[in-house]
Amino acid sequence: MTHPRSSRLTGFYRLGVLERRRRLLEAANLPADGFASVDPGALPLEAADGMIENVVGTYALPFAVAVNFVVDHVDTLIPMAIEEPSVVAAASNAARMARPRGFTSHVSAPVMIGQIQVTHVRDVDTGAAAVRAATEQLLADARRLVPRLTERGGGPVAIDVRTLTRGGPDGAVIVVHLHVDCRDAMGANLVNTLCEALAEPVARLAGGRAGLRILSNLTDGRTVTVRCTIDDAQLACEGVDGDDVRRAIAAASRFAELDPYRATTHNKGIMNGVDAVLVATGQDWRAVEAGAHAYAARTGVYRPLATWREHESAPVLVGELVMPLAVGTVGGALHVHPGARLALEIAGAYHADRLAAMCGAAGLATNLAALRALATEGIQRGHMSLHARGLARAAGATGELVDRVAAELAATGDVKADRAREVLARLSSQPVVKESP
Repeated sequence: MTHPRSSRLTGFYRLGVLERRRRLLEAANLPADGFASVDPGALPLEAADGMIENVVGTYALPFAVAVNFVVDHVDTLIPMAIEEPSVVAAASNAARMARPRGFTSHVSAPVMIGQIQVTHVRDVDTGAAAVRAATEQLLADARRLVPRLTERGGGPVAIDVRTLTRGGPDGAVIVVHLHVDCRDAMGANLVNTLCEALAEPVARLAGGRAGLRILSNLTDGRTVTVRCTIDDAQLACEGVDGDDVRRAIAAASRFAELDPYRATTHNKGIMNGVDAVLVATGQDWRAVEAGAHAYAARTGVYRPLATWREHESAPVLVGELVMPLAVGTVGGALHVHPGARLALEIAGAYHADRLAAMCGAAGLATNLAALRALATEGIQRGHMSLHARGLARAAGATGELVDRVAAELAATGDVKADRAREVLARLSSQPVVKESP
């Protein structure tokens, strides 16, 4: 595995696209043609047609790299694909604040849950006991279906049984959970196949009828924990001392812990970073989203996935993110999507646990950036600043004119397309070009 010389690419956002590519090729040890896989047309229509149904074209998203990250003491470049302004900048800025100590992670074993529903069970207690008594035989049968995975230390590892109801339209219902260590795969197809194979034998043992047999996206046995510690000096910004920022972020975290309405937006800020990495690396981001929000509500009240605390004896802020995160570095879209393969190469994420750690670090970083903005200048200022740059480019500004136009738009608060064209015309001594109606 190769790692970047440094993820601290100072002024990266100020460079033109070609210069960013040059710097990144060097930093990530990529071949000269490394970015061909994210150029227009890199995903051929024939390949796209083989991925999903009714294809009529391909749809592009901006592909970017968040810089400054140190994850588990390793400099890390974080690929992101997202349409929302400020996410990449926010992640990079927060990673710079966390850089002195970096992000540390703990990733659990990659165990997914497959569910086998059994309905119309004659006697729930007897049926559940029969399945439990046959656990070792069922696991042995399942392992024989995936010998290569078992040889690599993965495969079916446990079975448990839950009673859902003792009566109703479907009779007595139990559900049997098959726990499968998927190693570097996300594992959906694998788990579904194993559940299909075990469904009828399990139903016979339980004395009922086989119902649904499919994985669960609540992967509470496959989680990532990411932590970071930020000094007051890193939190400080113009006009606001670091200790004030620290206290404000901790208070904002407590707000999210008390109120599900705030917790939802708090978690959305986390998923801004997580989803951007998942999309860039070809993951099933919908599955991760579903699992994350179910996990956030596991106590019966929707709560934040990340919390921030003031350290008891030091002037630092401590953040911790815990969430289910099922990702893979083999299988799925990675076989056919060249951009996803490039993203994994840039990240140096050749194993699922490393990719999960990076996703978690990105999520904690975007959460920190959002809370710091809310605690100081307000979230809208940063958003509008980046929006102004986008409008400046759309108006035709290039080079230093982008910054000059954007700065004037942001300063006046009149961040609109027509105003961007007027400012550009004045600054470049060109006539205003009106949009066609």
